[in-house]
Parts: sequence; C-alpha cells; structure tokens
Amino acid sequence: MSPSGGVTRNTLRQQIADALRDEVLAGRLPPGREFTVKQIAEQYGVSATPVREALFDLSAQGLLASDQHRGFQVREFTVADYRAMAEARVLVVEGLFRNPAERVAVRPEALASIRRRAAEAVRAAKGGDLDVLIGYDLRFWRELGQFVLNPYVADFLTRLRVQAWVFAVHRLRRDGMDEDVLWFGHEDLVEAISRSDHERVHAAMHSYYAHALAWADRLEARAAEVDAPAPPNPSEVPEVPEVPNVPEAAEAPNVPEAPNVPNVPEAPNVPEAPEAPGPCA
Repeated sequence: MSPSGGVTRNTLRQQIADALRDEVLAGRLPPGREFTVKQIAEQYGVSATPVREALFDLSAQGLLASDQHRGFQVREFTVADYRAMAEARVLVVEGLFRNPAERVAVRPEALASIRRRAAEAVRAAKGGDLDVLIGYDLRFWRELGQFVLNPYVADFLTRLRVQAWVFAVHRLRRDGMDEDVLWFGHEDLVEAISRSDHERVHAAMHSYYAHALAWADRLEARAAEVDAPAPPNPSEVPEVPEVPNVPEAAEAPNVPEAPNVPNVPEAPNVPEAPEAPGPCA
C-alpha cells in the first residue's frame, strides 16, 4: 500500500469515528441503537475496514458496546454511571491542583481562546441551543486539558466529558434545559485557573459536581415515581352491590305431642288341650 493510501485510510477512519460520535452526541443515534459494520459502510459508501476500525475506536472510548454476534450498540449509561463520572472528574481536577507546579502548565497565549469557548458555551446554555452547547463545552474542556502535563490524564478527562454528554443529551432533549440542570461555571473556572487561584478552582469544580448530583437525584426521583403503582381512581373502582336483606326463616309450627297409647293387657294363659285317648285295643 502506498503511503498516501495509508494516510487516506487513517484519515477516513478518524472521519467516520468523528461523524458517528457527532451522531451519538446529537441524539440521532440513541442509547441501545444497534448497527453493523456493513450498515455503516453502506451508509457512508466506504469499505468495511475503516468502519470497523472506527467502531472499535469508539468502543475503546466507552461510547459503543460490541458483540461479535449482534454487531455494535450505542452504550446506555445509567444515573449511577453519571454520578461516578462527575465524581471522577472532580477528584482528578482537584488532584491536579494540589501541586499544580508539577502537574499543570498554564499557557497564557491559550487563555483567550478558552475564554471564548467558555463565553459561547454559557450563551448557548442560556439560549437553549443544545447542539452548540455540546460543541463549545467539549472544546472548552479539551483546550483546558492541554494544560495538563500528563497526556493520559488529559485524555481521561476528555473521555469522561464525552460520556457524560452521551448520558445527558437525550434526557435534555426530552425534559428541556434550565439552570437547575446546566452548569454555567465555565468562565469562573478559566479565570480561577488563569490567576492560579486554587481555592477558586476547587469551588468551581464543586459547583459543577453539585449540579450533576442534584440532577441525578431528580432523575432518580422521577424514575421512582414512574415505577410506583398508581393509586386507584375512585371513579374507576366498581361499586360492590349491597347484599339484599334475607327474611328471617319462619318459626316451625308447634307439632302436638302424640297421645299416650294405653297399656294393652297381657293375653290370659290358655290351658293346654288334653291329650287325645289312644286308639282302642
């Protein structure tokens, strides 16, 4: 294979992975949706090889689940998963800023771009534009991650944020967006980082964590209400007919006692008859 062919395939693999990730983040590929390599290859008009590689890349990122018999499936994240994601992000970010001189290198020339991402994310959130919000939010966190000196930690944080949006997107489209669900601390966080104000960084991340947990609590409460059996509707409960009064049984008439039968006298003794004389000799 020529060098250009290798580059083309690798580029195609990334393009397919990016396109499918965007489909999942936009909610057009909902959780639980199943598909095969052949279906995606036919959809994009490409060979199966780059599609298979792209799907395995997305599986490694935790966005897809794979089964050798059923193909691939968009992963379904639970509320418990979402709680764990939020907790992991907070713990990692707080750990980075315990000793930032060794773990974080803020590049002042990059802060202007990050501030723009933050402002656009907040504007989209307040305007209810979910697609724009997701795009700017992911860019915001991705660019902040470039300050982290450990590339594995930076990649981990980016993946967590993508997975959190996969969990959230279809729920937000269903229930709507408001300030009780969305976090608007992007600008405050970048300012805290630019000033190396570690306490303010911790406060911003705890604000993010509190919003995530509060939303998770509401989702669990709503699920419990849906699962609980509905109380009976009085108008729908059939009335039980009253039992008719059964008349008391009439008393049986008094039956007169039978008259006393008089004693029958015993029969007199009858003498036995004399023996007949024998015949004459």
